[in-house]
Amino acid sequence: MKYSVTVVGMGEMVKDLIEENMLILFNENAPDELAEISVLHTIDKMKADVEIGDTIVIGNKKFTVTAVGDEANGTLKELGHCTFKFKNFNEKELPGVIILEGKHNIEDIKIGDIISIY
Repeated sequence: MKYSVTVVGMGEMVKDLIEENMLILFNENAPDELAEISVLHTIDKMKADVEIGDTIVIGNKKFTVTAVGDEANGTLKELGHCTFKFKNFNEKELPGVIILEGKHNIEDIKIGDIISIY
């Protein structure tokens, strides 16, 4: 396992972003303006970088990493921050984005869920 955190809060805008096929993560100490758009989670130390082919588990749902932005590993290590985008292609987008294969099915994400990277 490369990373594992527990969801401790959900910003007011998280559900809207899920409808747009994205999920923004931040450590639980995120500033208020970022917390409102983020899934807040406990702090963990990354044991290795996220790479293409890794599995990300959100609650009980699994996704495959198909692309990793150039800054995604750095911001995940430092701030617990990245954006997951759920798409059916493997091209990098913005530097802090990790692309996950397929359409999301995480509308039921809740406090207490575990987010892990393998």
